[in-house]
Amino acid sequence: MSENLYDVAYKLEKALRESDDFKSLKRLYDEVNADEQASKMFENFRNIQLNLQQKQMSGEEITEEEINHAQKSVQLVQQHEKISQLMAAEQRLSMVVAELNKIIMKPLEEMYGSL
Repeated sequence: MSENLYDVAYKLEKALRESDDFKSLKRLYDEVNADEQASKMFENFRNIQLNLQQKQMSGEEITEEEINHAQKSVQLVQQHEKISQLMAAEQRLSMVVAELNKIIMKPLEEMYGSL
């Protein structure tokens, strides 16, 4: 009898939590949250990001002013060392998750062709 897929998924979750990439992300996230200025700056950046994503998903047009505001926010957070490191760690972990998703979806892709 094959292993239950949910059990495998929970093992994968545990492996992800124990990975160096996740531990690094968690450490950096905690450092940003411990720094009041960095925390507020990061929260503002995330709110701008989420707002633009919501507008985009609902089909609303994003104004030039909103784009400029978002670009300035990105530049600002990239200049903050802790936030910049956090964003780089997020990117690394996101790539790992994307690769895992690719592996998980391989049987369906093989069956149906490239999605």
